[in-house]
Amino acid sequence: MDKEKNYMNEEIDDSVGTMEDVNAVMKKYDRESNVRIYEGVPRILVRALMVGFAFYALVDAVFLTTLPERRYSIFLGLIVLMGYLTFPVKKGVEKVNHIPWYDYVLMILGSGSFFFYAINAMTVIRLSARVMQSPLYMAVGLIAIITLVELCRRCVGLPILFVAGALLLYTFASGLSLQRVIRTLFFTTNGIFSSPVQVCVKYIVLFIIFGYFLERTGVADFFIKFANCAVGRFTGGPAKVAVVASALEGMASGSSVANTVGSGSITIPMMKKMGYRPEFAAAVEAAASTGGQIMPPIMGAAAFLMAEFTGEPYSSIAMRAIIPAILYFTGIFIAVHLEAKRVGMKGIPKEQLPKVKELLKQIYLLLPLIVLVYLVSSNTYTMAYSAAVSIGVAVVVGIFNKNERLTLTRFFDALEGGAKGSITVVVACSIAGIISGCITVTGLASKLLAAIVALSSGEVLIALLLTMICCIVLGMGVPTTANYCIMAATCAPILMDPSIGVTKLAAHFFVFYFGIVADITPPVALAAYAGAAIAKANSMKTGLTATKLAIAAFIVPFVFALNPAMLLINVSGALEVIQIICTALIGLFAIAAALNGFLWRTIPFVLRIAIAIGGLMMVYPGTVSDLLGFLIVLGIVLFQLLTSNRKSMQGGVA
Repeated sequence: MDKEKNYMNEEIDDSVGTMEDVNAVMKKYDRESNVRIYEGVPRILVRALMVGFAFYALVDAVFLTTLPERRYSIFLGLIVLMGYLTFPVKKGVEKVNHIPWYDYVLMILGSGSFFFYAINAMTVIRLSARVMQSPLYMAVGLIAIITLVELCRRCVGLPILFVAGALLLYTFASGLSLQRVIRTLFFTTNGIFSSPVQVCVKYIVLFIIFGYFLERTGVADFFIKFANCAVGRFTGGPAKVAVVASALEGMASGSSVANTVGSGSITIPMMKKMGYRPEFAAAVEAAASTGGQIMPPIMGAAAFLMAEFTGEPYSSIAMRAIIPAILYFTGIFIAVHLEAKRVGMKGIPKEQLPKVKELLKQIYLLLPLIVLVYLVSSNTYTMAYSAAVSIGVAVVVGIFNKNERLTLTRFFDALEGGAKGSITVVVACSIAGIISGCITVTGLASKLLAAIVALSSGEVLIALLLTMICCIVLGMGVPTTANYCIMAATCAPILMDPSIGVTKLAAHFFVFYFGIVADITPPVALAAYAGAAIAKANSMKTGLTATKLAIAAFIVPFVFALNPAMLLINVSGALEVIQIICTALIGLFAIAAALNGFLWRTIPFVLRIAIAIGGLMMVYPGTVSDLLGFLIVLGIVLFQLLTSNRKSMQGGVA
């Protein structure tokens, strides 16, 4: 173990080196890291507020049966209060214990508006549409919306606000009065308090808190050790370690950028030292970290949201996500292997890898995840109860972990981190509610559907391409859970329309995948840019390389949208499932080889096109396409192997 630590330290010194460097990267690319600095009594007071909110969220989700309007508005009032205490007006503000007067005004007016609604919830319900006649209530609603939008700009970013702003302009252009818009967005459950915020209140915040407790148990370090033990010794070991570790870490983190920086500060320097190009090393970490968001059983908490939106049991969602996730990471794994072979890399020396015996002693760290999956899959317990119990298990596991024991200080750190991490997600979900409300009140959904159908001329593939573009644009810089909420409200209903005919689950998986890959797709590829900053690489080249590595994420969704058998929908039996998995894996190997341009030797351009076509035919479920694709791929692979051997023999004779 000491050798492993020495090896890791040598790698970190090569690139990132210090925690200050990692924090600098986070502040540049992750708005959640641009926070105010508190010391002394202010630090204690803010910390107490955060911890108190975490306890309140737990009690509220599991035990309280308050009037929903009151419950949601109190929750958002606390979020706004914590948000303005946490996020300054712009990046780079480093004054200690400093809050300008205008932030106090915004904080008091914003949180006060939500608390006002909580106090007068019964009056609002009784007034119904007549609430528009009250100047006081309209002013309160307008202030709440404005302060929420400003907080979103600070902690989430501008892309989502551009979408919301465009839809608000369209709403007013459609002839709706300011009073009606305020009532719809603030005083009904069709706007800010719609499904995205409701699920945040009910259980998403609990899963965020669970994630922070899970981190405090030391499970992230366990995942990295496990990945080193499993694949570190093979060709191109560090890159394969990054793929496996990021897949495991990312599923519970809910943030591609945070995962990229967290595990990338270790894996990227390792890859660079082994000989990988900086852009490639950063791209591997970014693509794998982003893929962690689609990794069952948690999928960055989106699996639980998808169960809520689709009405499908959670266990069904997690099961159907398995094959696409396997294909995604296998595609990256193959690309990494081919690149390592092309440049002649080796694995990490065996003596520098963790010992299996030591790793098995820490297997109990997985207990909180196992308990969570069991409780949620049983369909006996609520999501909130399952999350609360899993948090309790994580606390117990943390107490017994002698390497990273969960002390009282670390316990409160986890509660504070969970509360602070909730701010961005809840605010983004609130803006998603505004987007959804504008679409609902204007009837824009039917118009978008008509436009996509008209542009596609009835061709499903073109409709899917147009929806893909919409998802990538809408998903720029948005956290995983809020990302899915936006896609489920805006894009999924379009695909489910009978004129396009995509099944409900396939539509939701499709929009979720393309919302997530926005984190590695230029021009706003935040995860790729964060990785590039660590690797000291070109940001745009890193984004393009990450997109190429994650090619499966751009192919597989089209496959299961056109033929949902890949999601285990309408399959005839186990044999068909095995065929789908095997042929898709071979197909992805062929596509990765085409993009990399190398098997045993460089692949000529014409053959690269041919093997890519063969790979695509094999990825698409169907016996005829599988056979034709297999013949094409097999022929090219054999040709490359024979010509490679012949060239080697000629070289030996010479």
